[in-house]
Amino acid sequence: MIYFLLLLFVLLLAVFLYYQNNKLDITRYKIRSADIDSKVKIVHLSDFHSKVINKLPATVKRLNPDIIVITGDYINDKGKNEDKMLAFGRQLTEIATVVYITGNHERRLDNFEEIMDKLSGIGFTVLLDGITQTETEGGLVTFLGLDENQADFEDYKARKEGRFEYKDVAPLFRQFEKKKGFKIVLSHFPENFEQIKEMNYAQYDFDLQLSGHAHGGQFVLPFIGPVFSPGQGIFPKYAKGSYGTRPMLIVSRGLGNAEFPFRLFNHPEINVITLTRKLSED
Repeated sequence: MIYFLLLLFVLLLAVFLYYQNNKLDITRYKIRSADIDSKVKIVHLSDFHSKVINKLPATVKRLNPDIIVITGDYINDKGKNEDKMLAFGRQLTEIATVVYITGNHERRLDNFEEIMDKLSGIGFTVLLDGITQTETEGGLVTFLGLDENQADFEDYKARKEGRFEYKDVAPLFRQFEKKKGFKIVLSHFPENFEQIKEMNYAQYDFDLQLSGHAHGGQFVLPFIGPVFSPGQGIFPKYAKGSYGTRPMLIVSRGLGNAEFPFRLFNHPEINVITLTRKLSED
């Protein structure tokens, strides 16, 4: 009897963990802006870590986005499932324009430049400290995609000890601020929004920052919240959800896992951001 109960427990635990790691949540946001004439829908994806989610392209297609954004760690630092992720990405480009930035995992790849060329080859707009503009029926959307130098494991230690030297992105932001349209910053690291003192991104004139990296805190405990994020540590402030108004930060919980294989009360997430016209009374 005890062996039967033990087996039942293991099976129930396996089902529970599978559900926690594979049930897709869709989180919706609506932002009004004077730079938008009518509705613009953006689907934000992050942190696949080479996880092929077969049902995701159909789900994204049903959402009918104007633009798809991927905020890094699309392919993990071992290059796992490279061919599958390229084929998967090609499916996304058939749905809408895909704007992509790197995460810390891509930056650790020995064949980084080759992977960037391949992602460009399948139709991704790859931004490495670059600016691109996408004209939609609802208005012009301008992206600044940051390629941040925070990839090495030594960088985590340096940041924890307060001796990490952040890349000076002020010239990029000054160029970005001059552009027209609804302005979106793509940064893999949400803590850079406000937590890096005088070099924080929130000081600049833009509308929205989209980030990932925190994996929603990996575990979310009742009455406590997200538990841990690399770069932020225990009980991270920027793990999921939205912060601020203008600029606003939206953090994706991500879709895959990195070194730690399980999530708890923290399902994979698709963010849907709908931009609409700002009314005169707003």
